[in-house]
Amino acid sequence: MRTLHHFCKTFSNLAQSCHLTRHMSTIYALSSGRGKCGVAVIRVSGPKSAEVFSRMTNLKGPPPPRQAMLLSILDPETRTKLDKGLLLWFPAPSSFTGEHCCELQVHGGLAVISSVLTSLGKLDDFQPASPGEFTRRAFYANKLDLTEVEGLADLIEAETEFQRQQALYQMEGNLKQLYSCWRDTLARCLAFVEAYIDFSEDDNIEDNILQKVDADLKELSAKIQLHLLDGRKGERLRSGVMTIILGAPNVGKSSLLNALCERPAAIVTEVPGTTRDVIEATLNINGYPVLLADTAGIRRNTVDIVEKEGISRTYSSAEKSDFILFLIDARHFFDSAKSINNNISDSELSKLFQKFFRSHVSSLQLDSFFSNSKLGCDGQDGQLKQLNSTEMQLDTESLGTKYNHNSSAEHTKNYLVILNKLDLLDPKEKLFCHRLSRIDKNIVPVSCKTEENLPHLLSLMTEHLSDLCGNPSQESPVLSQVRHRYHINECHLALQMFFSNNTDETIVIGAEYLREAIRSIGRITGHVSSEELLDIIFKQFCIGK
Repeated sequence: MRTLHHFCKTFSNLAQSCHLTRHMSTIYALSSGRGKCGVAVIRVSGPKSAEVFSRMTNLKGPPPPRQAMLLSILDPETRTKLDKGLLLWFPAPSSFTGEHCCELQVHGGLAVISSVLTSLGKLDDFQPASPGEFTRRAFYANKLDLTEVEGLADLIEAETEFQRQQALYQMEGNLKQLYSCWRDTLARCLAFVEAYIDFSEDDNIEDNILQKVDADLKELSAKIQLHLLDGRKGERLRSGVMTIILGAPNVGKSSLLNALCERPAAIVTEVPGTTRDVIEATLNINGYPVLLADTAGIRRNTVDIVEKEGISRTYSSAEKSDFILFLIDARHFFDSAKSINNNISDSELSKLFQKFFRSHVSSLQLDSFFSNSKLGCDGQDGQLKQLNSTEMQLDTESLGTKYNHNSSAEHTKNYLVILNKLDLLDPKEKLFCHRLSRIDKNIVPVSCKTEENLPHLLSLMTEHLSDLCGNPSQESPVLSQVRHRYHINECHLALQMFFSNNTDETIVIGAEYLREAIRSIGRITGHVSSEELLDIIFKQFCIGK
């Protein structure tokens, strides 16, 4: 055992030594996009960055800080001219990494970039940067905490406007400020508790100090609980809203997918059961990211083993979805509604459609998804409630369970019922469809073939996406990572355990729970972290960032 312990300690010291050696080297990489471009940016960071100017230009040293200079860039050994470009100098600590940095803005041809990178490699102690290494050095220099690092990664990956806004706010520190404030409160309360433990018998501590700590921590606990009960809006916005198209065969699901994608993403035929698997597409709908899934048409009498598997996957995808687009062939409604006439009232029309809807949903075995919907009732919000009010409460038992993104404990599922194939209806039937849409805004008549009323469908989808994702703001930061939610849960649980141990007899145990609460917050910002966690985060970056 002693030999194993000695080996582990030696290996740990060696790893730290290697990391320190790597950190002391000067690194370089292409920081702009790959491929041909007008201008390419090459970044250099480390203690010997100034050598770029003395060895690869005709200058004897670095130029004035943050002033671009147009210079000839030379091979450090042969003095061959490689290119002519702009060079900038950022002395420590006023740089992105906190180290001496320089940037070379050269022409974006592949040969130019290759020659400059090769020449940088000829300088002593210069090494190509690994993925995320510039940002990692910024983290170690306290230029960024982990929430800001993750915000930067999300900003690079952002594909929609609201993703960009959320990532930018996080990169600028809105989550850092919130969690730092919480950590300061916890640290102050812990200091009071430890002072009470050490000095209460000397009468040097206020009599009601524990009551003040208890009040402050209960206020903080309420804030944390509110932060957790956000409906995963920030996480949905970051990763995309899981949206599924459901319906019977040949109702136009694939046609809707193609219309929304504005390309032939799925095969459309007259043959029922054409779609056998889940077909996914990524969309940007008015700034919101959507992961849209077309599914196999649901029917109960199929004997095709492949189609059965497709239908099984449809149900599985529906369970995981956030938003349902339920397609109905409008002709089926009118075929079933024999008693409909021009004099029918809105109330009667609504009841008639509800009856048809319930029967249709039941025939497709989708009752569990629509069990609480009340189509046709004015003012419905288009959410299928899956939890009652008591189930939505956050208790200590649920906090002790690791958060699962696809947990069945979803707050709501939003939906739209789409009456398709308007182009096949007569004018009177079209009028009834539009009357239904006025009665309930979550009933949308469209023609996927002619794209009639498609803009209105997109408008209603945007409303639901706004409800599911929220609108990012600097003042109200939201959770954007599963990792954050897990550690906030752990912090909240530790606070509940403190409240159970804040008496004179158990206050020493309560203090330990406060320390755990502080550590949980620290794991989010990076005040308490492991190299394994840092490796996972920084390897998400491309080389050069």
